[in-house]
Amino acid sequence: MMRSALINRRNFVKAAGIGFLASLAPRSLLALERADAVYASGIRTANGSFAIATVTERGEIIDQVAIPARAHGMAFSAATGKTVAFARRPGTYAMIFDPRDKGEPIVISSREDRHFYGHGVFSPDGRILYASENDFDGNRGMIGIYDATNRFARIGEYETYGIGPHDMTVSDDGRLLIVANGGIETHPDFGRTKLNLGAMQPSLALIDAATGALFEKHVLPAEWSQLSTRHVDLDGEGRIWFACQYEGHRKDLPPLVGHFAKGEDLSFVALPEETTRRLANYVGAIAVNRSEGLVGITSPKGGTSVTIDAKTGRMLAESAVPEAAGIAPAGDGFAVSSYDGDFLATRSDVAWDQHIVRISQRARA
Repeated sequence: MMRSALINRRNFVKAAGIGFLASLAPRSLLALERADAVYASGIRTANGSFAIATVTERGEIIDQVAIPARAHGMAFSAATGKTVAFARRPGTYAMIFDPRDKGEPIVISSREDRHFYGHGVFSPDGRILYASENDFDGNRGMIGIYDATNRFARIGEYETYGIGPHDMTVSDDGRLLIVANGGIETHPDFGRTKLNLGAMQPSLALIDAATGALFEKHVLPAEWSQLSTRHVDLDGEGRIWFACQYEGHRKDLPPLVGHFAKGEDLSFVALPEETTRRLANYVGAIAVNRSEGLVGITSPKGGTSVTIDAKTGRMLAESAVPEAAGIAPAGDGFAVSSYDGDFLATRSDVAWDQHIVRISQRARA
């Protein structure tokens, strides 16, 4: 595990080059030199401005890139080193930058009749960026398609075959887009107000990345129609893990985590009742640690982080993390951040935002 983490750090340093390293303050340079891994996450700084921070596995901030407004999800391309920060719903910007240098970021905007839903993913070769978007007048979930080889020009879109798409990912071979359609209708005229809580339609869709055709759609059972599918990740066997946020009665105890594979029905994880209660009907982020066969989730409302065995679905650990925010794989389990400024054992004078992305560069021959 440690060797893999060091390779990630060394690749980051090698790709960054002397110019980037020379720009760092001595304290940041020392933090990077000691790091086992490098991450990126949105932050709110002490003066109320917003930025994307690169951060070590110990939580030591290496560098910051200013952003125009609060960010939400992140995407990283191991093929190119590019990182994207997506605006928080119903935001209309996404900012692309290379965390290894001081080059000018690229800022793109959604179409006038669209807004971003806060998430996206690169194709495995890094040539295409897919973003979850809302056709708010048509009340349709959409995937915006952007050409990463041409300053991220918008070149098309696909339907998500649902409403309220949030998180998305792509299969390792690049053939399938996997979308969590949260089922919640929104419109920018009403901000973040949820307009259809009595008639939600949450689902998970598998979409052909080459054509936009629907491959499979999994609608949640009628009894859990208010269980919004929000975040997804893939394990090493190609199994899709999803995490939910419940919009029904607060005393209900719905299943909040599940999984499925292509051609299979949805399966929910049976967490202990007290753990489900402590999650407060809300999972804010999910991550898979493939090398260790683990799935991690966080709940800011419940102040809880949970680790699950990806093979058996059994809960392995539960930790109290007040204001728990992002989660991403680490050399040993998971790196977890909080709105209170904690990133593992380090507290900074920032508020970490909801998601973390691990930055690693593909080894070159």
